[in-house]
Amino acid sequence: METLSLKISDETLRDGEQQAGIFFSYSTKQKLAHLIAQTGVHGLAIMPSVCEQEEELVKSLVSEGLDSLIAASTLMGKQHIDRAKSYGVKRIILFHAVSDRLLFLRDPQLRFMREFKGKTIDDGISTEVINRIRQNAIDVIVENLHYATRVAGLRVDFAAEDASRADFDFLVQCIRSCSPYIEHFLLCDTVGILSPEKSYIWVNDLLQSTIGVAFGVHYHNDMGMALENTLQSLMAGATLVSGTFGGIGERAGNVAIEQVLNGLQVRFGIEVSGINYDALVVVTDLIEKLGIRPAPPYSQAAQSHESGIHVNSLFSDPNSYAAFPYNTIDVVFGKWSGVSNFQYLFEKKLHNPQPREQYEKMRSAIKSLATEQERYFTANEVLELWENGVFE
Repeated sequence: METLSLKISDETLRDGEQQAGIFFSYSTKQKLAHLIAQTGVHGLAIMPSVCEQEEELVKSLVSEGLDSLIAASTLMGKQHIDRAKSYGVKRIILFHAVSDRLLFLRDPQLRFMREFKGKTIDDGISTEVINRIRQNAIDVIVENLHYATRVAGLRVDFAAEDASRADFDFLVQCIRSCSPYIEHFLLCDTVGILSPEKSYIWVNDLLQSTIGVAFGVHYHNDMGMALENTLQSLMAGATLVSGTFGGIGERAGNVAIEQVLNGLQVRFGIEVSGINYDALVVVTDLIEKLGIRPAPPYSQAAQSHESGIHVNSLFSDPNSYAAFPYNTIDVVFGKWSGVSNFQYLFEKKLHNPQPREQYEKMRSAIKSLATEQERYFTANEVLELWENGVFE
């Protein structure tokens, strides 16, 4: 059996819990964190900025000796980086979109320009505009990576959101710009569009086009190929896998860590150094006992969204977080929700727009209720709360 020093980065408590309908209690997340730590994974991602409970979780786990393992998934912005460092973590995962589709929706200069209102990247956007949003993205990314590493003194991985739909040459430019600051460049197949053949060629070509950069892969399972795509990317030269136990996660979930590790063993005769293979089943058994499974690929159940970041983009572009032409978006509400969840409900579904202040009250109230009641809320339940004056 060959042993390789691949890195395994766990996302069960971050991306895993963002699966619509999942809510881990505080005690469950603490238990899971320690069980996952015993498997020997090399990183455990949590997003403390979501709510106070997540902040307390990170602080608690750091104080319990997991400070070298915890990675805080962190928004761009010096204030977010400083806040993450204040929790005692040593490593963060900074993320930013790199596909033209998402960059066009989120570019701060374009969002408020009348000529682009209501448009998506499919509406004949000029090369000049595309080049501008790409350069704006690189400027923001590099500025934040420099601050996080050189000023804040943190170890940083960069997650390139929607990398599988990014322009190849721009992606190479982005990798080269990031390389002086990062430990890993995470290639994210955010909507699960890769195939095994393309995964191998893609990673191989990126390695041939760049120097001195370690690649990680973070693949989603919308088309049921996340496992094979991940294995082929590792064969091509990627050295880090980001996934979840049980394969849970947004839409049809992430690649399942236990499947990657066992797949490498059985199919390729490869063991990952530092992994306690006997401890893997303890984590997956707990998740199964909680009755949690990812939604099936291609299913309507996999088209539900709770994350505010995603819903914000879906509000303007239905293809931003969907790969299928028959996609019917279903929005639910919980601690991962943002203002955009309520905006989507009242403006897209009910055609009854409310003041932004009202949306903000709803977001704060739902985050509190979700944490207190350890659950998420459907659109009908939110409307009932609204009619009963809970958001006033």
